[in-house]
Amino acid sequence: MRKWLPLLAVSLSTLMLLIDITIVSIAAPALARDLHASFGALQWTVDLYVLVLAALLMVAGSLADRIGHRRVFVAGLILFAIASLTCGLAPNVGALIVSRGVQGLGAAAMYATNAALLGLAYRGRDRSIAFGVWGAANGAAAAAGPILGGLLTEHVSWRAIFLVNLPVAAAALLLARHVSAERAGRAGRLDLPGVASFTAAATLLVYGLIRAGDAGWTDRPAVGALVAGGFAILVFVLVERGRREPMLDLRLFRRPAFSVLMFGAAALTASAFAGLVFVSVWAQSVLRLDAMDAGLVLAPMAVVAFVVAGAGGRLLHAVPARYSIGVGLLLVGAGDALCLLVGPGSGWSAVVPGLAVVGVGVGLSTPVLASATLATVPPDRAGMATGASNTFRQMGYALALPVYATVLATGAGDVLHGGASAAAFADGLDRIFVISAAIAVVGGLAVLGLLRTTQGGPETDDPGPMRAPAASTTQGVRESDVTGLTTAEPAIGRISSSPR
Repeated sequence: MRKWLPLLAVSLSTLMLLIDITIVSIAAPALARDLHASFGALQWTVDLYVLVLAALLMVAGSLADRIGHRRVFVAGLILFAIASLTCGLAPNVGALIVSRGVQGLGAAAMYATNAALLGLAYRGRDRSIAFGVWGAANGAAAAAGPILGGLLTEHVSWRAIFLVNLPVAAAALLLARHVSAERAGRAGRLDLPGVASFTAAATLLVYGLIRAGDAGWTDRPAVGALVAGGFAILVFVLVERGRREPMLDLRLFRRPAFSVLMFGAAALTASAFAGLVFVSVWAQSVLRLDAMDAGLVLAPMAVVAFVVAGAGGRLLHAVPARYSIGVGLLLVGAGDALCLLVGPGSGWSAVVPGLAVVGVGVGLSTPVLASATLATVPPDRAGMATGASNTFRQMGYALALPVYATVLATGAGDVLHGGASAAAFADGLDRIFVISAAIAVVGGLAVLGLLRTTQGGPETDDPGPMRAPAASTTQGVRESDVTGLTTAEPAIGRISSSPR
């Protein structure tokens, strides 16, 4: 059992940081009453955390490649715990928002190192099992957040949703002592211009989408923010192309396998998780369920995702990644389509079949995304690659959330305070589920069509060396790496993305 202690440390941290993305949605009404917060301020208690998490994942991964993954993981764990304490004690909404931003920084440091730490700790079938359990934690966390949030808010206080992180963080910190410390990584400076331009782009885009949801798509500040965000993306690309040690090596995107995995990561969170916030609000504002019961509406997805991801680590270790991820995304799309059964007179049971199918898709695809991404890059780009994958996942959520808010039939503030009619909200949910299903289906078809494996040869789209040490570029990756079973060895079946 001792060998599984590193997995327990990583999984606890993952559960904690991902639960904090959605847990606030259930506590929002109580939080608004206690802190006299506006709806816009409440949005930022959710969005700032996700924004900082997404914006800093890649730099955290890059830093971990240089000074060690365990060091960055432990530092993030400590920072997250401190910020959770200040969130729980916040005297006003401004202090809460700032603390949530610091929480996002700690979460980025933990999340960017999770997959790399598992890769260091486990080999062979153990690695497949470890990624399966970690994937189960990923899949269950987003849906478990509202459940836990409802329980704590109703029976303790909204402050407890943050303070509960303290004992979990303490346990993870004790277990982190059993995580192996790797050798010193690459030397070099952090890519501060890349960090600044990417953070600016993410912030402007998310702000522009939130503003457009509140004030309309013709609002000048909203349009200006979106245009500026697009310009910042261009600056980021130009900066990264010109640096010797970039935060994100853009040559990775020359491999269609890597590119389609990034798209699949964003599609997964946008289609499976972003809409859960509005299902939770529907349960409270339209069905008049209390906080705990509203959270339990999402339980089928959490349970199914956990079971499927955990079993998948054992049963699907020989299945090519494109099937696990691609079929998983298609199932998410099918589940979203089933949720179209929700109507003005529907009860909570109307969403159960659809959410259960979404859970199957999440459980199939989540654990394989991490190991497949690691298999597409050289070993010393592990932190960068997992940081990029997690960034795309969180940006998919962060960008989809305000977009979905705009397609609801009534204003977001009215929805939060229970002012939406059953018919208007049902129509809005239908539009959200249609968009979610479309995103998932496109993502699934892209993965099935572009992510290939070949036997006995290198990648047909190999862009050439992406790092200095020549010996490292001669290493291959076996097809079993795509499902997380082994590390670099002479190639007998590598990821490819060439068409049939």
